[in-house]
Amino acid sequence: MNFVNSIAFTAITFVAFTALVAIISWWKTRGDQLDTQDGYYLAGRDLTGPVIAGSLLMTNLSAEQLVGNNGQAVRVGMSTMGWEVTSAIALVILAFVLMPKYLKTGLTTVPQFFEQRYDAGTRRMVSIIVLLSYVVIMLPNILYAGAQVFVNIFGLDKMLGISYFSAIAIVCVATAIVGSIYAIFGGLKAIALSDSINGLGLIVGGLLVPIFGMMFLSGQLGGDGSFFDGLDKFLHTDPAMLNAINEPSSPEPWLPWPLLLTGLLINNMYYWATNQSIIQRAFGAKNLKEAQKGAVFAGFLKIMTPLIIVIPGVICSMAYQGQDWGNGDAAYPMLVAQVMPKPVLGFFAAVMFGAILSSFNSVLNSASTIYALDIHRPMFNPEASDARMVKVGQNFGTVVAIISTVMSPFMLYMGGITTFVNSMFAAFNTPIFVCLICGFFWKKVPSNAAKIVIPVHVVLYFALQFGLRNMLPALNSIHYLYFTAILFVFDMIVMWFIVKKNPRPTDFELHDAKAVDMTPWKHGKFWATLTLLIMVLAYIVFSPLGFGKSDTTTYQRSLTNQQTTSAQQK
Repeated sequence: MNFVNSIAFTAITFVAFTALVAIISWWKTRGDQLDTQDGYYLAGRDLTGPVIAGSLLMTNLSAEQLVGNNGQAVRVGMSTMGWEVTSAIALVILAFVLMPKYLKTGLTTVPQFFEQRYDAGTRRMVSIIVLLSYVVIMLPNILYAGAQVFVNIFGLDKMLGISYFSAIAIVCVATAIVGSIYAIFGGLKAIALSDSINGLGLIVGGLLVPIFGMMFLSGQLGGDGSFFDGLDKFLHTDPAMLNAINEPSSPEPWLPWPLLLTGLLINNMYYWATNQSIIQRAFGAKNLKEAQKGAVFAGFLKIMTPLIIVIPGVICSMAYQGQDWGNGDAAYPMLVAQVMPKPVLGFFAAVMFGAILSSFNSVLNSASTIYALDIHRPMFNPEASDARMVKVGQNFGTVVAIISTVMSPFMLYMGGITTFVNSMFAAFNTPIFVCLICGFFWKKVPSNAAKIVIPVHVVLYFALQFGLRNMLPALNSIHYLYFTAILFVFDMIVMWFIVKKNPRPTDFELHDAKAVDMTPWKHGKFWATLTLLIMVLAYIVFSPLGFGKSDTTTYQRSLTNQQTTSAQQK
């Protein structure tokens, strides 16, 4: 029994599960052709619905969400579930509105469409913006968030007798090395398969945290330590924390209800329907039917993810009442270290490691894809063979992995993870999405439109978010997604004005590449409707109509505490 509870057993189970995933992924892809463009970057266009759904979920669900979203939940309650639950809307729109157009064109990357629709300059501009976001924002934060989980759960800094920063740096390097092997040498199919296996493990391991967390909560609040007593205390101790509907004036990290179908929807549409690291999985579908299955099933799974990445944070707030959580990022690792039984800690660490790897290697693979096919080939070697482009992508991926790894430990000084990532992405995700949907559905948009809309939006967003916000008191506490919603309308007006003054001489016609079978999923709309109804039900449950009925909201409580503190200081 002592061995089962030892750090040695934890290490053995961690290595064993991690190695098992790698072996299965290698075995299933050992005969694949990785020297062709479709084989390496699109898994040979052979992905099925369940694999696509699992890969979509695991690319999205990483330590960044486990740490960041739970870190927000410990401060504001169930409000943060909006980032997860409302993703179902974007995934349904992807499945039935955008996916038929994407697959019809036979795209490998999103920037390819921007050249077809606008011009080569627009393709390069979008490619460079996306690459910079991957290298500067996404990859370093994925590595940092994962490292923070491992360092806090296992106390690596104390175990090794080194500084917290050094421990973070060591884990970042180790994660980057293993993730790079998948991304650079395995191609998309190896990534997607490992994602699916790790996804099953993460569902099991992730659900153990709230289950044991409920038992811990019961003990903390004087109960008998059972799951059902903990659940009862979770539902009745602090109903304000279970209300996901926040006031329109509430700032970040709260999520004001007017944003659910405005700024947040726009943000989700970019992330799930335009972001290369996500959409590349759907591009690799064997046909339209499988792509739609994958997107809809992923939408259903996103409604379930608050069980893993929101509720543990709320449990923390109730179990450690009165604690100052700061940016909240320490909450999830603290709860895991407290409640996870030692015999399963190695397995949990392995699936956590898999989640981190999934996000890291997926983004790294997409960065390599964009550079090789959207920048290097058209600019430097238009006649290059597929095998040469695979090699170029692998070399570029190696460089990007090194740069992002060097940057990752310094994310320690950037504040809350989720806030930093989402607010930075909002600078460019909206105009790219605007140019995409206008390009698909507005045949008269001219080729120069994207070159105007995207730079103007980026400048205005940075002026609002990082300039005027700090100068004008009225803007100081406004949620940055309001800026997204306002600038979306502004971008559409600018696009309309450009079309009015300088329409495209001939209507744009979407090219049919006949790459895959375009027969739609026969029962898709039924399952999509059911998924959206479940999403609505989730919001009813966590609202004043359900478990969130209370005299005050967490935001009102926060204002009262601020006023009390201010009065005491005076």
